[in-house]
Amino acid sequence: MTPALRFLRQAGVKFTIRGYAWEEHGGTAVAARELGVDEHRVIKTLVLETDAREPLLMLMHGDREVSLKELARTLDVRRVTPCSPADANRHTGCLVGGISPFGTRKRLPACMETTIGDLDCILINGGRRGLLLEIAVADLVRVLAPRPVSVAR
Repeated sequence: MTPALRFLRQAGVKFTIRGYAWEEHGGTAVAARELGVDEHRVIKTLVLETDAREPLLMLMHGDREVSLKELARTLDVRRVTPCSPADANRHTGCLVGGISPFGTRKRLPACMETTIGDLDCILINGGRRGLLLEIAVADLVRVLAPRPVSVAR
């Protein structure tokens, strides 16, 4: 039982656990291949920080990248950079490759690529490497209240 699973159960969110054989540096491509789903539906959770060292979560399609420059412009900050793996673990309580936006150690503001909202359901990390959760996008939005942004490339 991960903190993410506890958080979602307490929030009344229905989800399906989808496990797969995690591979170092495999990312969402391996998850999509192993589970037989479109990589666009596999959502990665990135832990980033602003130039003021304020952490935030960014939810992005597995087959897309985040334009950090565009995200900084959107957030009206000078710069946004990825957190180190140690800082990501400290903020979320999860290891890189297993970071979930749910049940994080600290409540972090979240941004979500707007086109994720076009999907009915997604697969997103459940707080452990090799553990994805299939959930409705409406539930993700209800429990996280992420800021919609258009920063995919």
